[in-house]
Amino acid sequence: MNKFEALGLKGSLLEAINNLGFENPSEVQEKAIPLLLENETDIVALAQTGTGKTAAFGFPLIQKIDSGSKKTQGLIIAPTRELCLQITNELKLYSKFENNINIVAIYGGASISDQARNIQRGAQIIVATPGRMQDMINRKMVDISEINYCVLDEADEMLNMGFYEDIVSILSTTPDEKNTWLFSATMPNEVAKIAREFMHNPAEITVGTKNSGSSTVSHEFYLVGARDRYEALKRLADANPDIFSVVFCRTKRDTQAIAEKLIEDGYNAAALHGDLSQAQRDGVMKSFRGRQIQMLVATDVAARGIDVDDITHVINYQLPDEIETYNHRSGRTGRAGKLGTSIVIITKSELRKISAIERIIQKKFEEKTIPSGIEICEIQLLHLANKIKEVEIDHEIDNYLPAINEVLDGLTKEELVKKMVSVEFNRFISYYKNKRDLAVGAGGREKGSGRDNEGDSSDGSTRYFINLGTRDDFDWMQLKDFLKDTLDLGREGVYKVDVKESFSFFNTDSEHADKVMEILNGAELEGRRINVEISKNNGGGKREGGRRREGGSKRRDFSSARRDGGKRDDFGSGDRRGNRNNDTNGRNRRTNTVSDAKSPNRRERRRAESSDRPRRPRRG
Repeated sequence: MNKFEALGLKGSLLEAINNLGFENPSEVQEKAIPLLLENETDIVALAQTGTGKTAAFGFPLIQKIDSGSKKTQGLIIAPTRELCLQITNELKLYSKFENNINIVAIYGGASISDQARNIQRGAQIIVATPGRMQDMINRKMVDISEINYCVLDEADEMLNMGFYEDIVSILSTTPDEKNTWLFSATMPNEVAKIAREFMHNPAEITVGTKNSGSSTVSHEFYLVGARDRYEALKRLADANPDIFSVVFCRTKRDTQAIAEKLIEDGYNAAALHGDLSQAQRDGVMKSFRGRQIQMLVATDVAARGIDVDDITHVINYQLPDEIETYNHRSGRTGRAGKLGTSIVIITKSELRKISAIERIIQKKFEEKTIPSGIEICEIQLLHLANKIKEVEIDHEIDNYLPAINEVLDGLTKEELVKKMVSVEFNRFISYYKNKRDLAVGAGGREKGSGRDNEGDSSDGSTRYFINLGTRDDFDWMQLKDFLKDTLDLGREGVYKVDVKESFSFFNTDSEHADKVMEILNGAELEGRRINVEISKNNGGGKREGGRRREGGSKRRDFSSARRDGGKRDDFGSGDRRGNRNNDTNGRNRRTNTVSDAKSPNRRERRRAESSDRPRRPRRG
């Protein structure tokens, strides 16, 4: 007996379940399906990505729909077009044996008029992204004033992407008496606020511990020098010959750059981000599902549509700006009951973030060391030997054996084995035999290497000099805000800010050095040309600057100093992401007028660098 029968589903849905090969419901399905079938209730369901949430709300929704009426009765809102299409396709499979149930997906990047026509033909269920849904409501192309059910899928991610206002506006156009089903991996304050404002005494289902990570995912971090992050990524790939992974970067530009470097270095890799067309994304995902791609380098937004059960590793090449997003990343692996590994590559300056993540996911990270070149060679050698042992013999080769035996005549068994293995293995030996160890020692310095660049400290940070100071009406907090807004490095991306009269110092992680120099040098602020150089002193102080000037730290408009008008990574013209900027791709490189602003003289520079630390404010 199929265990789904005990959940109260009707015969046509059970037929679809059997057709799909489902045998045992997941925990969230066991808890949610009977509750939603037996009651007209609001529900908040907290469960990790990959636990079967789509079926948990999809089967009850289909069973409750009146197929005799063509009006829209159910609305499902999802954060990205990829997830929107995925849900739509799954619901169509679930309703395969239903009569006259029409499910329509609406999302940005596709013809809005075609989507409107599909709805007008009669769509009992609409699956939509928030931006396109709001657009169609504003154009009066869709009527959701009489829906009975509204599902918010991946609610925490939608709100994290800046969709709060859209969701509130959409829910405000729906009837109060509808049932709202909210599914989320975590329960941040914004999700709780939605539940309070738009739900009535919701039942709550929690699979595992609230906000915790999946029990099938192990978590590891590798401490490296900032300049060794990419080399560490390659070594981790080589140390796991059967890797099938998603590599996360923060921005579209970094995603594309890392994917291109991996391809150049001989790895089966591809990029997935918001600058790709729908056809390109479909092609990348088809290749990934078919395992022609072993390393898919993606942004957080793009990865929301990835639904692949066999991913072995998630690699955080860069940690997300929002720590809560880590839970969604790690949820790409360890799906459908399989084991997976989530890896973080970090520098010493980011170590504090590991503790913050551990508190959220309620799981401990295991600190590991990047494998040495010799260790990788050993792993690859054994992998190759096993591959040779397990390969199926194609007997088409029998016709060629006499000629092959003639060529190999005179070789002993040992010589033959060595030569066969060396064909593939020699490239690893030649690449790694003189490579240094990337492990960071307990003292914080990289084994086998010193500091390569001025300004690079042992904690993986770089110290900069900038020709802005108190005479430009900055205190340390205002300058820090300006740099954060201009550079888009996240909340903790700029630190150790020390403001002098005509110049200042600040730190970022060393991996951002090229970006800092590119964006700031030559930019203008109120007619002055900004100049940035890497300081010889790494900045030992922990405090940032002195006290604020009288009147408080009034926030200034720094938009005129920025070169880019980039938007947060999105998936098309119809999906608005609010006002949050996170992308450094596609900068507008305009020519800046050089002003006569001068840097301080060399003696003043040397004196400042020799005592480069925040100073206690003077009294009186």
